[in-house]
Amino acid sequence: MYLLEVEPLDLGEDVKAVGLELIEPQDREPVRGAEAAQIWSRVLAAVSATEPWALDFFSHLERVREYCGRHGITYRETGKCMVIGAPQGDALAAMLERFEGETFGVRSGGPLTAGDAALEGDLARRGVDAYHQTYPNYFFCGVCDFENGFLTLLTRRLWASEVIRRVAPLLKDLAVEARIPR
Repeated sequence: MYLLEVEPLDLGEDVKAVGLELIEPQDREPVRGAEAAQIWSRVLAAVSATEPWALDFFSHLERVREYCGRHGITYRETGKCMVIGAPQGDALAAMLERFEGETFGVRSGGPLTAGDAALEGDLARRGVDAYHQTYPNYFFCGVCDFENGFLTLLTRRLWASEVIRRVAPLLKDLAVEARIPR
């Protein structure tokens, strides 16, 4: 059994955020590897629900490009940012496992389908800090730090209880309890 702790984060008065932490309950260590990737893939899909979403990579692009090419994953490249539109199922889990050691972004909704050249250029320069100014335009923007067991959602449309409501049913068969920390 694993825990997915979901709680509001205080990142300053101009940022509304929800933090998700995937841990082993006994020692509170982050869950890693294939099991974690499977869990995170379901979490990303569940939180996005019916909104379009994509992963944003802005470092180690050669490795990401090579991986996508070998696995037939389509992407859009703008300058020094790669946008990978919602890989599905096993492809997503495999990608999350492969790039678990990297910090990358995720966006859902908003101007994603039309493209957001300004944000994508800023991601190439500033990394996930670029989301700070633009996250209100999206359903959410997120920082994926799966090596350390974290997903941080910047959002004005989701709150911790709603995230739990969305993800809990999809995690039951993986023996994951989603809850607000005690």
